[in-house]
Amino acid sequence: MRKADTTIKYVEPFSIAEEAGLEAGDKLVKINGHEFHDILEYRYLISEYEITIEVEKKDGAVEIITIESNYEDLGIEFREGLIDKAQSCTNKCIFCFIDQLPKGMRETVYFKDDDTRLSFLQGNYVTLTNMSDEEIDRLIAMHVSPINVSVHTTNPELRCKMLNNRFAGKCFEIMKKFKANGIQMNCQIVLCPDINDKSELERSLRDMASLYPYVNSISVVPVGLTAYREGLYPLKPFNAETSAETIEQVEKIQNEFLEKLGTRLVYLSDEFYVNAGREVPEADSYEGFPQIENGVGLMASMQEEFDSAVKLIPDKKFSRHVVAATGEIAYDFIKSLAERIEKKANGVKIDVYAIKNNFFGGGVTVSGLVTGGDIIAQLKDKPKGDILAIPQSMLRDGEDIFLDDSTVDDVEKALGMPIVPIMNDGYEFIEKLIGCELEF
Repeated sequence: MRKADTTIKYVEPFSIAEEAGLEAGDKLVKINGHEFHDILEYRYLISEYEITIEVEKKDGAVEIITIESNYEDLGIEFREGLIDKAQSCTNKCIFCFIDQLPKGMRETVYFKDDDTRLSFLQGNYVTLTNMSDEEIDRLIAMHVSPINVSVHTTNPELRCKMLNNRFAGKCFEIMKKFKANGIQMNCQIVLCPDINDKSELERSLRDMASLYPYVNSISVVPVGLTAYREGLYPLKPFNAETSAETIEQVEKIQNEFLEKLGTRLVYLSDEFYVNAGREVPEADSYEGFPQIENGVGLMASMQEEFDSAVKLIPDKKFSRHVVAATGEIAYDFIKSLAERIEKKANGVKIDVYAIKNNFFGGGVTVSGLVTGGDIIAQLKDKPKGDILAIPQSMLRDGEDIFLDDSTVDDVEKALGMPIVPIMNDGYEFIEKLIGCELEF
């Protein structure tokens, strides 16, 4: 096992760690007499009312400190977030989006993680194929839960084919082991026409439902295909007909699960409904939106919030011109919301533009993959607004950078408008577009 880097990068002010005298540059050697090798072991070892830590100070001195943590976080960040390096993926999935990226992007964009620690900490989905039996047992011993699993199919032979990994067929057996040990799971299926849909989809959904309530939720999302698929497995996108067929199939199963289990359990991403030209279900149908990070229920969630927020727009005269950029798939939805704002907010004008994704090409239509370069190219000759509103999802998490490495500043300078990123929140959407806070 690689030597873990347990050097502290940051100590939160007024935290338990600061009170104990820990500083950036100190190295945490042991907790309760145990060495630890990654962030999961660290979290597991500090989950006590009182802990004893061995610390190697910046000057080389070693201290033993007893801390009464009361089960709370100590308030430190390590130099490497996971303490260990992230585990890379050894699969060669036939639908892998990273394999479809154009050349010349930032090197980190091409890294494929398949790390259960990131599943627990950040909600990433993992295939469970890159883990030894010992690692599975370690997760169970520490009761790491929930784990987000990219299942795709419970058919062992088909899963080996889809992931191009001869060990991939063990996934459902591992999931059964998780259930037996009380580990919660959220599951995902990337659906590929004529591969894992239809009867294979039904088999997979019923298999996973047999693990309920330890399988908390299942999302089904359509395969995303770019223009950069030369030499890759031949796949076709979902169209209006196949999207409608999938909706009908899954809705029938949802109704059955609702009657038998008390939950729909499985949810389709918004893209299926838009592709089929159908209204997305009401917010209640998503039962708390357990899979919203997968694009499942984004529109319904925002619509529900918007319907409440639009009533709070003040009755006054505005003077504001907004330019809003969105992906092609969300255009009609965002346009309909903008028109309702214009009717309610006197003097607010909103021009909504669907940005065609030329950077990735193919059938990529989601807002989160729109690049700064495409925004510049398609809006440079359009009328300028007081602001350019974009979904927050267009930017890398925690950064002002688009996927093509152009920055917010680059786009603002090119278009002569300040950019206002907006979360998928109906209240924030209205407030940012009209330029004032809503009063409750």
